[in-house]
Amino acid sequence: MSVTSVNHDVFAQDAGMSLTAIAEEGSSIISVSGETTSNINAVTFTVKTPDGANLQAIDQKTPDANGEFSAQFNSSNWKQDGMYIITASQGTSLLYNITVHVEVIGGVTSETSTTESSLVLNYSSSDGVAESTTSTEVIQGLSISANAMEGSDTIEITGSTSKTNIDITFSVTAPNGNLVSVDQIAPESSGEFEVNIAVGGPLWSQDGFYTVTAQQGSGSAFTDSVEVDVADGLVVPEFGTIAAMILAVAIISIIAISAKSRLSIVPRY
Repeated sequence: MSVTSVNHDVFAQDAGMSLTAIAEEGSSIISVSGETTSNINAVTFTVKTPDGANLQAIDQKTPDANGEFSAQFNSSNWKQDGMYIITASQGTSLLYNITVHVEVIGGVTSETSTTESSLVLNYSSSDGVAESTTSTEVIQGLSISANAMEGSDTIEITGSTSKTNIDITFSVTAPNGNLVSVDQIAPESSGEFEVNIAVGGPLWSQDGFYTVTAQQGSGSAFTDSVEVDVADGLVVPEFGTIAAMILAVAIISIIAISAKSRLSIVPRY
């Protein structure tokens, strides 16, 4: 979202624009709607491919008396997979230039409900400096991390995603490539999520690195994996430098104490 103010002598008034994109999972129809405080220009829509290199679609709508507008796009012939960039604009001011993203894979949409807005209440450019801009970038994607104690029979997976309306599927693959476990959870409204995976049993009999994968839909930005070392059905710790040093000191201390104990029981003549 971007907000810009330019110094002119005008009365305070509402200013800006909002834009919402809605699409159902597996659909090919993207509905965009919004409202604007300007009734001077028509709203121009542009859709760019995920790589930003090509213009996929363009449309133009005139807002109604309430400043509301809407349009629809058919994604069935869109060839490139990824996040398409939909922009609504009136003129060149950043207050009237809003962008949303919709994921399209194989010509069909992922479930989407997203809104961006630059609406400002009681806006008066005479209150501002010559020009000021504030931008907020929304990072799209999913990431996970694994946490487990030495000898534990549980792997804790935590992570975050920018999609809060789609369930996350977890799969665990053994070192030989066999599927060991599958689970599915819904992220919280903040995008955070957590799941515990039980280790042990016949499917976990192979020693080595097991791969835990989290996935939302089919986009690469919403797929992430971590590896966890398992031996004898339990988690193997990953010793860092400090842990290795502590272990070495402990071993040396044990040897020293054992040697001293042996010396103390030797008979004296």
